[in-house]
Amino acid sequence: MNKIACTLLVDDDETANYLNELLFKRLAVTEKLLVARNGLEALTVISQNCPSKSCPALILLDINMPIMDGFEFLSAYQQLDLDQKQSIVIIMLTTSLNPRDLEKVQQANIAGIINKPLTKKALLDIMDQHFS
Repeated sequence: MNKIACTLLVDDDETANYLNELLFKRLAVTEKLLVARNGLEALTVISQNCPSKSCPALILLDINMPIMDGFEFLSAYQQLDLDQKQSIVIIMLTTSLNPRDLEKVQQANIAGIINKPLTKKALLDIMDQHFS
């Protein structure tokens, strides 16, 4: 299985980030794992790491976060002048079953949505589908 050069987790839940970091380390599917606690931090991380080998190839994005939520991040992300933007895989991670959120996700230009918690099977499916 190919390794992702860099992955960005965007979630305000410290426990979810900790468990996701453990899962990524255990499966050894990424060279570098970056973490942002909200969409604004994620934009900063992207601007600091792109373009370079540390530019995230995969972004796992929570919907509900303080300061800048997942949908606000996506809107700002679309405005970035970033050459590799089209090759970055964005997947929403959520516990939200709100029909309005699910409808917005369907309309967003992203690779998919996964219900939390992130599991070994879900992560391996992402790897097979987008990085093999």
